[in-house]
Amino acid sequence: MQTVHRKRIEIVVEATQRRRLTRLLDELGVTGYTILPVMGGRGDSGEWSREGQVSAAGEKIMLVCITSAERADAVTTAVHELVAVATGVISVADVQVVRGDKF
Repeated sequence: MQTVHRKRIEIVVEATQRRRLTRLLDELGVTGYTILPVMGGRGDSGEWSREGQVSAAGEKIMLVCITSAERADAVTTAVHELVAVATGVISVADVQVVRGDKF
């Protein structure tokens, strides 16, 4: 089976940044993404969890997208500006995909 090299970007941000993030990705030409709720984790501030929160203010999401290396550079640069003012993490990994024309 033929595969194509692409970049997988995972972005964890506060849920309140969701619309701003997706609007930015749309402007950059990202053709698709998946958004998942983040249940908890651990970071600079220690452990945190969605469990027992009385509002959505502390919720986080993970957005996953796969794109070309060129577009990945533009995405990570733009998203870095977003997470610099809000809590967030960006990771990028090399992946092989089937149907590379979709990304």
